[in-house]
Amino acid sequence: MGMPRPVLLTTAVTAGALLLAPLPATPATAVPGRDALRPHPVRENGAPDAATTLGTSATRTTPTTGTAATTAPALRKDGGYPRRTVLTPPPANPADKSIKLGLTPYHSLAPRLNALQKLGNRVSVEVAGRSAGGHELYLVTVTAPESTREAREQDRMRELIEDSPAAAAKDRRIKSAYKTPVFINNNIHGNEWEGTDAALKLIEELAKAKDGRTRDLLDRNRIYLNVTANPDGRIAGTRANSEGFDLNRDFITASQPEARAVRQIAVDKQPAVMLDLHGYVNGTLIEPTTPPHGENYEYDLFLKNSYANALGMEKAVNDLGYTPGKDGVEPPVIPFRDQQEGWDDWPPVFTPQYMAFQGAVASHTVEFPMRVNNSDYETLPVPELRRRSAINTDIAGAVMRATLTYALGHRTSVIADQIETFRRGAAGEAQRPVSAQTVPGVPGIGPEDVYTTDFPRAYVIPAGGGQRSATAAARLVDHLIANDVQVRRATAGFRLAGRSYPAGSYVVDMHQAKRGIANVILAEGRDISADVSTMYDISGWSLGLLWGASVDKVQRADGGLRVPGRTVRAASPTGSVAGVPGGGALRLRLDDPDELAALNSLLGQGVRIRRAADGSAIVPGSARRQAAVLADRYGVAFAATKEKGTGELHRTRVAAAVTPGERFALREMGFEVLPVSTETLNAGFDWSTADVLYVSSGLQYDGLNPAARTALDGFLNGGADGGGDGNGRVVALGSAGAAFNTAAGLLTAEPVAGNGDANGVVRVTNAGGPVTGGAPAHSFVYSPLWFTGLGDEVRVDQSYGTGNPLVSGHWRAAQNGTGGPTDAAGKASVVSGTAAKGTRVVLFGTEPLFRDHPKGLFPQVGRALLGAAG
Repeated sequence: MGMPRPVLLTTAVTAGALLLAPLPATPATAVPGRDALRPHPVRENGAPDAATTLGTSATRTTPTTGTAATTAPALRKDGGYPRRTVLTPPPANPADKSIKLGLTPYHSLAPRLNALQKLGNRVSVEVAGRSAGGHELYLVTVTAPESTREAREQDRMRELIEDSPAAAAKDRRIKSAYKTPVFINNNIHGNEWEGTDAALKLIEELAKAKDGRTRDLLDRNRIYLNVTANPDGRIAGTRANSEGFDLNRDFITASQPEARAVRQIAVDKQPAVMLDLHGYVNGTLIEPTTPPHGENYEYDLFLKNSYANALGMEKAVNDLGYTPGKDGVEPPVIPFRDQQEGWDDWPPVFTPQYMAFQGAVASHTVEFPMRVNNSDYETLPVPELRRRSAINTDIAGAVMRATLTYALGHRTSVIADQIETFRRGAAGEAQRPVSAQTVPGVPGIGPEDVYTTDFPRAYVIPAGGGQRSATAAARLVDHLIANDVQVRRATAGFRLAGRSYPAGSYVVDMHQAKRGIANVILAEGRDISADVSTMYDISGWSLGLLWGASVDKVQRADGGLRVPGRTVRAASPTGSVAGVPGGGALRLRLDDPDELAALNSLLGQGVRIRRAADGSAIVPGSARRQAAVLADRYGVAFAATKEKGTGELHRTRVAAAVTPGERFALREMGFEVLPVSTETLNAGFDWSTADVLYVSSGLQYDGLNPAARTALDGFLNGGADGGGDGNGRVVALGSAGAAFNTAAGLLTAEPVAGNGDANGVVRVTNAGGPVTGGAPAHSFVYSPLWFTGLGDEVRVDQSYGTGNPLVSGHWRAAQNGTGGPTDAAGKASVVSGTAAKGTRVVLFGTEPLFRDHPKGLFPQVGRALLGAAG
């Protein structure tokens, strides 16, 4: 891949017209490495930008095991098109950051869309959901009018493509009449604005056009446009939403409502072609990407279409006539052709990569060239900012029109390839490795582009004694279903691959259309450390290992999957309260975040609860009625117990210097979170309002002024009341937490930093006890850390596995040969103890709350906060 790859013949676009034309081959231009084009993201535990931390979240009251917490409202499926919605405009906001750029502020979108719906019978608007900050998400559909009967036929064909792809491949009506779904997602990073304005111009153009090409386009396509996927960030001028989340990292976790809304669009509309509009990389960056490529894709079908469409988009951008000398606009870059590594589609967390698992055979990130955000927004003159924004809007419109041209010109093959993607999954066929033979016409394919996997025959999520957590299992099942994975629940016991399972167990048959996303969620993943030198974002994930449920992989089922059962739309309820004669006590395990949420709810109601020796909670029988409500709400089980408990638990208020993802996870578990930082402590903080300090980001002990340090030391030495009783509690995570521990003179523990670029799923050994008792055998790391030189007061609660602890992800040694996974093997990853000054401390070298993702690891932090060293 070191040599430039030649350009092929493809489609072309001119502004204002939609046409198909071959292009002469032109030489590709080599470009610098990815990091020269796009800055490496700030370390997840780096201090967040103040503008990204303004959103707040009330304590969650809906269970994560219920579908309400994991899905967005389904879009309308009744009636034909147009489907007009009269939108209520929000109040005008003169502080909207779009205004300075000459772009459309959020409050002007509703009036504009109301007007566009009145231009004729082609434009429909629906509300696809609400943002974390409460702003409506507008989904526009542009297509030729459809009667109710015609719309129902489109739905029938779409469902046939997924549910019976072999039959769909032979269906003549699909070949002649099915409308290609094309999805354009805009402004998912709030301070990358221009896709929204280009989308508005495109909608108006398509609504008004009278030419035959546009009529043909709308007769044969449904064009869906998410006008702004991140209105919170658009208004505030931040990359993240109001909860501080990068939404383009949330498509496997789906913690945020905006991501769930886009996921629902993918499931309901089943796009075959997709664009995700971003900024800013000069020249315009147009995917497909460099290796590594996602191993769960049907990548031969994906590359064929994505590369051809990328060439059409490149031609459309070049035809606009912008040049480096005149406008500062460099020629477009197609990473697959122009780069060797560094702009990867390995992680499934990005929007276009996620869309490939929902049926897209051409999906792209496109990065506009002219930077207008961050420091440029603050320092450049307004005329220059508006000149750049106009160029970006022009380029965004060009790539949109080129993509529509591709969808129209390749309609038959695009739909056939989507059907083939689903057919292979349903048939359980092996993937086709990319090569010059399997993807003819795409230059430069080499062995470095081949990423495939051996799909198992099935996964089983056991019921009964083989299940670590029924609550976690239900959450995982609901999450699979929300991602459109088919799950069956056994109605009787069965044997599979030599193992026996009871009734109630869940089975994911991997002979299904959406096997790719099923495997992404459930598989352990793969160690790609040897494949590429560095990665842009996370490289390892596994809900099967990290969400707290027991999951069995079935590689072969020689007799087939003869499992008596039925397909389910939601997991069965898991909450229960044991009958206890005489009002005896109840035991609540604290092995799941929902169990922590139930506990914190009880504590908030004034129920007196004690801690058991194994870290679980002992609830008095007098609280049985409250327990019943919470069992139903959170899907948790209260068991009978005769144990009395070893110490009382209390409602815990957390002074938290943390990342947005950690803050969100803490609130999910029901903790009251008081955000703090070096700045807030220096301004004066009332430590009597806090019970424990959690440090992972944004708090430097050495940066405190004398008054703030004295106040903090009083808390560390004496607890919330400052009375010197040695009840101060600290939970610290990562390099910032370890530095705080050292500077404050707490535990004797020497932190050792691994390679800062490393991340992934790792094997761990848990010592049991208050912090890691009952914890999973795997954890997650991001810039991993371990502890040596431990003092006598320090207990090792968890250690990295022996040998190479990395299961999946990317973790190499640094250039000097240190910091690799074998250096971490057997070393302490979580430690606790009581410092000489009486402060109880827990130190984490792992990332158990990372981006609100590894749900099964949350209780380690929750338990630590409740009792620190115990």
